[in-house]
Amino acid sequence: MEWEVVIGIENHVQLTTESKIFSGSPIKFGAEANTQASPVDLALPGVLPVMNKMAVDRAIRFGLAVGGKIAPQSIFARKNYFYPDLPKGYQISQFEDPVVIGGALTFGYEKDGKFVTKTVNLTRAHLEEDAGKSLHEDYQGMSGIDLNRAGTPLLEIVSEPEIRSAAEAVAYCKALHGLVMWLGVCDGNMQEGSFRCDINVSVRPKGATEFGTRCEIKNLNSFRFIEEAVHVEVRRQIELIEDGGTVVQATRLYDPDKKETRQMRSKEDAQDYRYFPDPDLPPLAISEDWIARVKADMPELPGVMRTRFIEEYALPEYDALVLTASKAMAVYFESVVAKAGKENAKAAANWLMGDVSSTLNRENTEIGSAPVKPEQLAAMLKRIADGTISNKIAKEIFAAMWEANSPDENLVDAIIDAKGLKQISDTGALEAIVNEVLAANEKSVEQYRAGKEAAINSLIGQAMKASKGKANPAQLTELLKQKLAG
Repeated sequence: MEWEVVIGIENHVQLTTESKIFSGSPIKFGAEANTQASPVDLALPGVLPVMNKMAVDRAIRFGLAVGGKIAPQSIFARKNYFYPDLPKGYQISQFEDPVVIGGALTFGYEKDGKFVTKTVNLTRAHLEEDAGKSLHEDYQGMSGIDLNRAGTPLLEIVSEPEIRSAAEAVAYCKALHGLVMWLGVCDGNMQEGSFRCDINVSVRPKGATEFGTRCEIKNLNSFRFIEEAVHVEVRRQIELIEDGGTVVQATRLYDPDKKETRQMRSKEDAQDYRYFPDPDLPPLAISEDWIARVKADMPELPGVMRTRFIEEYALPEYDALVLTASKAMAVYFESVVAKAGKENAKAAANWLMGDVSSTLNRENTEIGSAPVKPEQLAAMLKRIADGTISNKIAKEIFAAMWEANSPDENLVDAIIDAKGLKQISDTGALEAIVNEVLAANEKSVEQYRAGKEAAINSLIGQAMKASKGKANPAQLTELLKQKLAG
């Protein structure tokens, strides 16, 4: 039987506020346990929550960015459950009336060797508070509770169940991660819990219209774990069904060491949480003026920038999508083009998507911290364009610039001079190299003249080797063809 995977995703995004959502407590990561918990966070008798306006601003900004509807009135509700790290015995969240309704997210990814784009619709985005944290390390057989995170402002973003593979799930989460960082509503630090993913996975026979029973995999905090967890859970469900078993709705955890998901608890439905409006918080009213103020402060959005990159720099859609996946990468690209000129925009895109990105990944570095500055990459592109260096030599120069980690704008020329890397474009010098190569490779010459055109590749390689990679490839190839035709 062929199976279809159905995935919906809930992302918990920690908002970039100075304090908690309903109290003035700070939210600095890494503070000593229970030093950032006020009487409100501790749920002491007589305290009342007060809404953090900055958290609402962040929610509005996100809603506008995804084309969602900003609710003129939304309601806070009490979500009742009992965990040791939930001091009130309930979580303040939103249920029937969220702050953002609908919206959509478009992203691109590789599928079957081709680059494709997909749009996933969003159900909602709602504001809520985070719980505390249970600590189980070395407490003489006991567990501790740290309430520093209790009350941290979150925006929970819920997708429709329109994702159909692990690759799509990762691409969606990466796109959402990039967007919330772009907007400045979240710092995106997954290691610190600022961006967490709950993945709802089910399977159904291909062609079926009814959804299968879903299981939710909680608190995935890396893109690699998202991909692994989906593959593992899909395989578990299919094998279970094919063996005559039944999938039971449950909340599960992913164990990356054992490469398995395991059940935490049976999955609760909305009625299990006994939602009801929080009597301590009035309805959240958002006026058109408030929305207009937030909109006026919005940055250029990735979708708008993608279109502009295609129109202004004549970039393919793929390049524009990759370059605008991160605001820092988009800013770096435009800084390079501002110095190198629009005629070098495609070359800049190629370098950023190629050598720059691969080096960043290898060195585990962000583009904003790259030792090669935009003006230095621009200077190198200019030297390629004017024939001073070849693309092959440029790779050596790029590596040298990365290693040098110098702010010197003239670093490219300094490296070219110091290493003697200037491309040989002098006709006389190239002719001498070509004559030498032709004399030493009579067999390849005969093969080419006999109609085996691929034989010229061996001759080009020998000539480039003789020039130590410095020969102008275009001139060298043309000169070889002239000599072979003579």
